[in-house]
Amino acid sequence: MNSQPAPTGGENKVREHLLALRHSILHLHKTLIESERAVYEQTFGKIESQNQFLQLLIKDPWFVWLHPLSELVVAMDEALEGEVPVTAEQVKRFDDQTRTLLRATEQGEGFGRSYYEALQREPDVVLAHAAVTKFLGAK
Repeated sequence: MNSQPAPTGGENKVREHLLALRHSILHLHKTLIESERAVYEQTFGKIESQNQFLQLLIKDPWFVWLHPLSELVVAMDEALEGEVPVTAEQVKRFDDQTRTLLRATEQGEGFGRSYYEALQREPDVVLAHAAVTKFLGAK
């Protein structure tokens, strides 16, 4: 039996914000995966199964740049599923982490560079990115 008090209105609002942020990031993540899969298949040929694709997502260097976004979603899930209510401070950290991660850069390597390239080639990625940044700006 759960002996925690029921969430207050403020706690619900904080949790709802995190759920909405997670939803927008999940949509962006899915859009990026679809975009990368298309480019991968243009380069190397058709991926034969979902299992093969999952293994590529996890292990192939082509997709490794997506891992920080995956890890952010997992961290949000853990916060939402935890026994302790989500705090405003946690949500602020997730907002800040999201803003930092989604900085596209034409220079260098890693997430920022690959994200920049995805934004340049795929209109759906631009729209998903805009939805996340609009959500973050609406606070």
